[in-house]
Amino acid sequence: MEKKLDVICLGAAIVDIPLQPVSRDIFDIESYPVDRIAMTVGGDAMNEATIISRLGHKTGIISCVGDDAAGNFILESCAKDHIDYEGIKMDPNIDTSMNVGLVTADGERTFVTNRNGSLWKTNIEHVDFDKMRQAKILSLASIFNNPLLDGKTLVKIFKEAKKAGMTICADMIKPRLGETLDDIREALSYVDYFFPNFEEACLMTGETEEEKVADVLYGCGVKNVIMKIGKRGCYIRNADGAMIVPAAKGITAIDTIGAGDNFASGFITGLLDGKDLKECGIYANCTAAVSVQYVGATTGVKNKQMVEDMLAKYREDYK
Repeated sequence: MEKKLDVICLGAAIVDIPLQPVSRDIFDIESYPVDRIAMTVGGDAMNEATIISRLGHKTGIISCVGDDAAGNFILESCAKDHIDYEGIKMDPNIDTSMNVGLVTADGERTFVTNRNGSLWKTNIEHVDFDKMRQAKILSLASIFNNPLLDGKTLVKIFKEAKKAGMTICADMIKPRLGETLDDIREALSYVDYFFPNFEEACLMTGETEEEKVADVLYGCGVKNVIMKIGKRGCYIRNADGAMIVPAAKGITAIDTIGAGDNFASGFITGLLDGKDLKECGIYANCTAAVSVQYVGATTGVKNKQMVEDMLAKYREDYK
């Protein structure tokens, strides 16, 4: 079938309320002033869809929200950023998940979340397979983020994606319910590009060295392991071997919320732009570098030119 979309992002669409900057003694102060309190869209799939759309590609999203003010806020944001949101199901029986993000001055963060919201309730009944098949790439924004989209469910979804000739990308977070690598091993065998960060991957594999961690994940059948290694950049492992793509230089992070989502968005954009694997890694690093200089997951990358400017600086720094 003709592909109407370049990529469709499957996962969470929520509302974030970032508070920045806060210190660890916040509860010792009766009235704690911060620079800004504002409602923003968030969630892994929402972040990716927003950034990839701004980077110039036809993007859709598959998710679930409640029939409430926060849910409508998400739909309005999709329309503003030209995201196809026909794949978002509005369920009147659940509340749209909202996260309060506590961000320290050096960019570290923790979240206060609602365990009864849409993020925890999204299941395979909310997945619009007809809409999914309209895209060239399926991005499962984060394995483990929606607990009801477990390993067996992901296998069903990924099989349908492969039948439709789709490339599959996936990120991950730390397991929420004690899941192990064995729980997702079969699902990983369908993944073409996998974007774990090093710390998460260490926990999943039981290894502590980059090479061994990547080898274990590659051994699960992942075609290309694209492991984020923080300020060092990313470690890529595939059938041709391994390489490190260094991060952008001279970046002062003020908020790391959504950095991984921006990295994945940059990498997927590179794929859609026809870049080779190393260039995709560079583009991903540059997209993340723009993101962490702003508060909020989707605040930094406003358009493709911002990433292109970072890319030009990157090439100059590594000349």
